[in-house]
Amino acid sequence: MNRPPEQETLFSAATKTRESDKTEIETKREQLLKAQAAYYQDDAPIMTDAEYDALYREVKQTDPEIDTIVAPAPREKDGFQKVEHGKPMLSLDNAFAYGDLLDFDKRVKKFLALPERDAIAYVLEPKIDGLSCSITYIHGELSVAATRGDGRIGENVTQNILRIPGIPHRLNAAYPPAKVEIRGEVYMSPADFIALNAKQEQFGGKIFANPRNAAAGSLRQLNPEITASRPLRFFAYAVGEISEEIAQTQAELLQILHDYGLPTNPRTLVCDDITATEAALTALESERAGLGYDIDGAVLKVNRLDYQERLGFVSKAPRWATAYKFSAEIAFTTVERIEIQVGRTGTLTPVAHVTPVTVGGVSVAKATLHNEDEIARKDIRVGDSVTIRRAGDVIPQIVEVLLEKRPENSEPYIFPHICPVCGGKAERFDDDAARRCVNDLACEAQALARLEHFVSKKAFDIEGLGEKQIRLFWDKGLLRSPADLFDLEAKDAESPLLKIKNLEGFGEKSAKKLFDAIREKRVISLERFLYALGIRYVGEAVAKGLAAAHGSFTALRELIEQVRKEKYGESFAKLSDIQGKQMAVAARALCEFFDNENNANAVARLADRVTITDYVALGGAAPLAGKSLLFTGSFDAFSRSEAKAKAEALGARVTSSVTGKTDYLIVGEDPGSKLNRARELNVAVLNETEWMDLIAKLE
Repeated sequence: MNRPPEQETLFSAATKTRESDKTEIETKREQLLKAQAAYYQDDAPIMTDAEYDALYREVKQTDPEIDTIVAPAPREKDGFQKVEHGKPMLSLDNAFAYGDLLDFDKRVKKFLALPERDAIAYVLEPKIDGLSCSITYIHGELSVAATRGDGRIGENVTQNILRIPGIPHRLNAAYPPAKVEIRGEVYMSPADFIALNAKQEQFGGKIFANPRNAAAGSLRQLNPEITASRPLRFFAYAVGEISEEIAQTQAELLQILHDYGLPTNPRTLVCDDITATEAALTALESERAGLGYDIDGAVLKVNRLDYQERLGFVSKAPRWATAYKFSAEIAFTTVERIEIQVGRTGTLTPVAHVTPVTVGGVSVAKATLHNEDEIARKDIRVGDSVTIRRAGDVIPQIVEVLLEKRPENSEPYIFPHICPVCGGKAERFDDDAARRCVNDLACEAQALARLEHFVSKKAFDIEGLGEKQIRLFWDKGLLRSPADLFDLEAKDAESPLLKIKNLEGFGEKSAKKLFDAIREKRVISLERFLYALGIRYVGEAVAKGLAAAHGSFTALRELIEQVRKEKYGESFAKLSDIQGKQMAVAARALCEFFDNENNANAVARLADRVTITDYVALGGAAPLAGKSLLFTGSFDAFSRSEAKAKAEALGARVTSSVTGKTDYLIVGEDPGSKLNRARELNVAVLNETEWMDLIAKLE
């Protein structure tokens, strides 16, 4: 049977799967989206921060591009107005073992160019399971308060915050800063939570799942008097935007906030070095049940604020802080079967179906097995009795096989070398722990997931198109590749029988709304276009780097074609000369993607239907915007990582090799061959002192 040419494109499929065949990883992606919508938009959190963080980590293990799932900004509805934070309220990276903290300490010292023997003091704070918010004081008077929201934009809850006991309406200071944004956690004690639920039940009100949900729902009430009636409490733990320096250390800052009249956690303590944190964490965990508030771990922060300033942030978290999560509860169960699921990039993910068991108050029927090597390392077999835990108190994992209980007829699990969805080969490449379906996007599981990625918020962001609608259009033969989306309206007008308005879940208005939403997205920036293609290793940051380096889609495609002709010669070095090894891997994946004729044709077909705008740097007025530079040699005053972060913060692009387009080469001791190359090309050379003088003038 001959298929239409469209079905041989990037998103074609060899077989058809049913709704019940959704992969485990796709299900978890869906859980993330639902959790975000419930928390940020619907005033009804369905999981704790710890649960969300662990779920995010679990999905990212098999899908490095999971950063596409970004928390939605709160809706400006029902009287809540949006508030943009002066500084983003970022989340924290997690640590699950003491060894993770030692690694964190090493990273901090390396970034600051400090000897490993040097001691860095840390402040250890209980990590309260509540709702983060910011409170801004102008000349000491409470001006505005906002929820964390998506980290950039929160909801204005000023009137509600004013009704929480313990939060001062005016700071207790003779000369307060002209402006200070104080950040903290709104929470509810377990005892108050039980009493509130009893009252709610008595009067037929909403029953809350846990203290954290109760705190979130109580703070985000339209009627401030309802908030006032709820037993909310607050701990201050940091400052965001501030008009003047008020402290030199985190510990001093907390004391000043306390002196201002704000509640701070008395269980906070200073550890002189990283080794002192182990005993402190053990003690805190042992006291966990009697603290009077729920915690799921502790937050470790570099004590010196000047170090915090130098360390700065990565895209989603500060470099100077990490969250340590306490150990999870363990239970016993039996592996009933092992199922293989296929993700967006073709990864075969094994999932153990186990005899249902309660772990940490939650019924668990499945557990992740991560990959082929993990199964072999633990020798997990069908029929095995195992211990299971919820990592970060949420993601079920098999910890250990109880060999003494293994059945006599047990056989090792043989990981499949065939994709269970399309029948294509499943292979491993280089040092990759994952086995992947090489049928690429001719595999339906991958095709559908790619389409979902294509319309997601950080990609084309087409409202009204989700998993359900994509599946429906797929089953009706309306959708096989992204380009088909932009033909839907024309095909709908031409078809006498198959009308979208007549499909399940649609009507005339909703169909028109969908067409309007698609039409509005026919113009897209280069970085979002590249990200939307869903190429392995080309996540949001890499897509932006490629766009910034090459400017236009035409220029990038011409360079990729040149790489193909040269067979990864000098042009490949130019393509990958952005972010070191990470970009080199992504650049190779990009070239291999376009090596596939079906992929190249599908992208060309898509490019004919949309307008891809050239890259425009945000903050183009940055002092070093548009400048290309690199560092070589060793430096005394800063590490290479710190220097790179500072240069990028000033708008520069940091590369890994000297070319004719390089503006500056900054040299330390033993600069090597790059210095000679710079002289040959007449590139400006700065030593460490000259570089520091330059950035001092620019800042």
